[in-house]
Amino acid sequence: MSHLGLLPFHPGKACWPPTFSASTLTPLGQPPQPPFGPGTQQIQFADDMQEFTKFPTKTGRRSLSRSISQSSTDSYSSAASYTDSSDDEVSPREKQQTNSKGSSNFCVKNIKQAEFGRREIEIAEQDMSALISLRKRAQGEKPLAGAKIVGCTHITAQTAVLIETLCALGAQCRWSACNIYSTQNEVAAALAEAGVAVFAWKGESEDDFWWCIDRCVNMDGWQANMILDDGGDLTHWVYKKYPNVFKKIRGIVEESVTGVHRLYQLSKAGKLCVPAMNVNDSVTKQKFDNLYCCRESILDGLKRTTDVMFGGKQVVVCGYGEVGKGCCAALKALGAIVYITEIDPICALQACMDGFRVVKLNEVIRQVDVVITCTGNKNVVTREHLDRMKNSCIVCNMGHSNTEIDVTSLRTPELTWERVRSQVDHVIWPDGKRVVLLAEGRLLNLSCSTVPTFVLSITATTQALALIELYNAPEGRYKQDVYLLPKKMDEYVASLHLPSFDAHLTELTDDQAKYLGLNKNGPFKPNYYRY
Repeated sequence: MSHLGLLPFHPGKACWPPTFSASTLTPLGQPPQPPFGPGTQQIQFADDMQEFTKFPTKTGRRSLSRSISQSSTDSYSSAASYTDSSDDEVSPREKQQTNSKGSSNFCVKNIKQAEFGRREIEIAEQDMSALISLRKRAQGEKPLAGAKIVGCTHITAQTAVLIETLCALGAQCRWSACNIYSTQNEVAAALAEAGVAVFAWKGESEDDFWWCIDRCVNMDGWQANMILDDGGDLTHWVYKKYPNVFKKIRGIVEESVTGVHRLYQLSKAGKLCVPAMNVNDSVTKQKFDNLYCCRESILDGLKRTTDVMFGGKQVVVCGYGEVGKGCCAALKALGAIVYITEIDPICALQACMDGFRVVKLNEVIRQVDVVITCTGNKNVVTREHLDRMKNSCIVCNMGHSNTEIDVTSLRTPELTWERVRSQVDHVIWPDGKRVVLLAEGRLLNLSCSTVPTFVLSITATTQALALIELYNAPEGRYKQDVYLLPKKMDEYVASLHLPSFDAHLTELTDDQAKYLGLNKNGPFKPNYYRY
């Protein structure tokens, strides 16, 4: 029996473990099924003939990373330029470091920062009470005992709380970063000090990025049986380079638009040989992490990097999915004039009804002060657009992948790059025009600022439950396909977070439940319901 099928769910009173049924899960191709993310298009899956003929080197890494995954690491700049000025220039790969227990099974910037990182983790725990509650409820029965989880996510204080929760539930974890600029070095050090095999530091080169992933996967005497991914780079690395390991994986949990698209590509090609959970399209991810998190973090990232005042500024937001909606709400509240670009008529109509003008990017590119991409697509902002932008236009990306802005086209001899501050570059045209590029087109909020802890608690709790369910599910419950999370799981995650607001749910009477045709304990909405 699965550990998630023992106790009933009671509204207003979260219990452990929640009850899930295989019938509540929707596999690929069986309607009704929520769409991916509004305002997105398919990400092209790598050529099946592409093989990892050798480990990537600094001189030959460009074509490899682009061909396999449109990875989140493409860059021509020096990674060292993005590290803090106080950090030395010696690569962590060249350092010999050990923690207080004598272990050297990690690679971080500076293990001596562990004490500071531990304080940050403790602060994060205070606003992640639901995840801590899940840890306390489930650690007695160790539902992840025997699980060997290899993860590739942003490494922040909030993610550290998730990793340590998984360890408390019995899992062994090895971790790398999904973004070369988002790692909090002191947090990585704290995890290494606690015994987690973490390979990550802020300002990795692209070669470092893939080296760290490989170190997590390739270890004598240890073989992963679960994957937790953010963007799909880890999944595709294991799929291509370690096919025998991939075939023995018991489940994959993916939380990003980019990574989910790539899983669906594998599934449609008949090459996904393990079950996978699509966390990105769960309600608790879409409506909270994508919407509410971006509503706050977009302003944080822009203010920290540019000190811009938004009142009266003209901003174009590419994509009106949940991320786009959050960004637009924040910008509008500060008095910005916001335009929307969309490919989806439904999202476009939503934007119109919310008071925004829907345009083509070419129509406003000469006049806008800020361009923000959040589609999950590629080449949304091209060199042609960049050439036509006004002087001092700010360009940034809120989508996961770094492919939305064609930064590669800016690496030409006629353009000059000038570093202004960490994560801020002036790209200067021959006529003196300057475009302000943030984080080289990578994810703005996690590269240039931070994100709200409470929202990440919601996503992290969902990820933990998905891992528990996949790991403990009896054979045959999940086939080799991509699954949406059951509504019951979304409701359980939400219920765990309600006590933080002293919220009290109303319970249905028997007569009311019969009238609506519902179980009093949920789920309260069908799978096709749009929140």
